Amino acid sequence: MTHLLDVWFGEAKAGALSQDDGGALAFAYDRDYLGRKETRAISFSLPLCEEPYADRVVRPFFSGLLPDESARQRLAGALGISEGNAFGLLEVIGGECAGALSLYPAGQTPPSSDDDGVEILGTERLEELIGKLRDRPLLGGQEGVRLSLAGAQDKLAVCVEGESIGLAKGGRPTTHILKPFIQALEGTVENELFCLRLARLGLPVPAVEMRRAGAVSFLLVKRYDRVQHKNGSITRLHQEDFCQALSVPPELKYEEEGGPGVKASFDLIDRATARPAADRLGFIRMLVFHYLVGNADAHGKNYALLYRERVPDLAPLYDVVCTAAYARLAKKLAMAIGERNVPETRGAQRLLVKDIADLADRIRGEADALAAEFEAAGNAHDVLKAIRAVIETRATHLLRITEKV
Repeated sequence: MTHLLDVWFGEAKAGALSQDDGGALAFAYDRDYLGRKETRAISFSLPLCEEPYADRVVRPFFSGLLPDESARQRLAGALGISEGNAFGLLEVIGGECAGALSLYPAGQTPPSSDDDGVEILGTERLEELIGKLRDRPLLGGQEGVRLSLAGAQDKLAVCVEGESIGLAKGGRPTTHILKPFIQALEGTVENELFCLRLARLGLPVPAVEMRRAGAVSFLLVKRYDRVQHKNGSITRLHQEDFCQALSVPPELKYEEEGGPGVKASFDLIDRATARPAADRLGFIRMLVFHYLVGNADAHGKNYALLYRERVPDLAPLYDVVCTAAYARLAKKLAMAIGERNVPETRGAQRLLVKDIADLADRIRGEADALAAEFEAAGNAHDVLKAIRAVIETRATHLLRITEKV
């Protein structure tokens, strides 16, 4: 017996995800969808086609909509579903995914995105829900919530308007990602806030702020794949990470395990984006920034394509934490940076070296000013001193290298 989920792209039924008795997945575009004008593929790895796609291509993309690693294990355990059963997990939580996709049982129409089903959360209720995330990531299967987000960190998609934070119900799109502290790692909220705020010195980055619910601190990161209009309506923008676009399973996201490296990322940018030259430079700047702030965990799922138009651009920077501040975390870069990854022409190399040197030089002063701002706002934490030391060491190292080029 074949099980089916309808795959919706915005308000259009794009096709169906199926699972056979052996657990193999397949995806086929809907014929009516293929016949529409301005129809778009749901992924660079799944071009518009009348023939169905098989498990080898389908599984990496749809598995990439789900949480990673321990978060997926805990979610699967809470739902009583095998962690390898991507279909079963999406059947429960696939209503609000990253990008513009949503998955519902065959024949079921998604609730209207104009549905104002939002539960405004008071301090006690918010603290309660954050406490539940450890045992039930994304609140999967509870609270009337059907949302899925990739990544290994506990998080929750919410609706934010002014000071109010709400839990979306029905078809209402969410506007922000709520990220509490990571257990066993001190100061991760302050860490990520500092790194994302520091990225403003020249990189596209979502708005981010720190708030508290009782004794619990958390980040609110504005979703770059959502556009909120003046009339209050919200448009979902489609996105996919580099692993999804390249048909790489999320469990192989690290380059050393077969995930995308710089060369594969450049190739994807060249083939997929509207402005390859600008996005190649933007990608290099992100790589260098991750190095400067000590984030060794910037793998293929931490870079994405964002479809503002029919052809995508490189998505803004996201998920930046100074992992070097924690002795127990790996130090090896998830995506290696080598001399073969620079532009081929001498003139382009000189421009790139100057750009890297400028970033390395500016980041030290910006980090000092930002640390002082955090202290004045009462958000200081010992982890910031460790981050500042990492930045100083790595910026100095990069500047020495660029002086020799």
